[in-house]
This record gives sequence, structure tokens and C-alpha cells, in this order.
Amino acid sequence: MARKKKKEKKGLFNKFLVRIAAAAICAGCVLLIYTIENDRAEKEHDIAATEGKIEALEIQNADLQRILDSDDISDYIERVAVEERGYAYPDERRFYDTSRD
Repeated sequence: MARKKKKEKKGLFNKFLVRIAAAAICAGCVLLIYTIENDRAEKEHDIAATEGKIEALEIQNADLQRILDSDDISDYIERVAVEERGYAYPDERRFYDTSRD
């Protein structure tokens, strides 16, 4: 009774190469999933930041619309001149705290 040994298949597609290829494909898929999840999280963060900007601009737009709808626009002009442009009345004195930098 002679035992016959199984001969390994010699050639390009033996079991070892197939296993290496399968492991490489699995590793590539895991890397791709990780990259896609990171991109998705970054995009969600960008969307949240953009929605915050939209809300701030809608509030500012509503404020400007309220001012335009009112008959007295001089209060708005005065507020912009004093708060945003730094203007003052001729007889007004302003003091600035220079101790803080």
C-alpha cells in the first residue's frame, strides 16, 4: 500500500498567493472604510458650521429687515456710526482702557 502524496499545484494561483491576495483586498477595504468615515465626519462638521453661519446671517437679515421696515432709519445710522465705525459726537469724550492688551 503506497500512499500517494498530494502534489501542490505549482503555478501562479496556488493557495498561498490566493490567501495573500484575499488578505490584501480585505486590508484595502478596511482602509477605504476608515477613510470614508473620516471624510463623512469632516463633512458633517462642515455642515454644522455652515448651518451656524446661516442662522447668524438669518438673524442679522431679520434685524436689517426690521430696520428697513421702520420709518425712522436714523437710529440705525447712529448705531452703525458709533458702534462699528467709531464715530463720536463733537462734544463727546471717550475713554479707552489701555491697560489691557
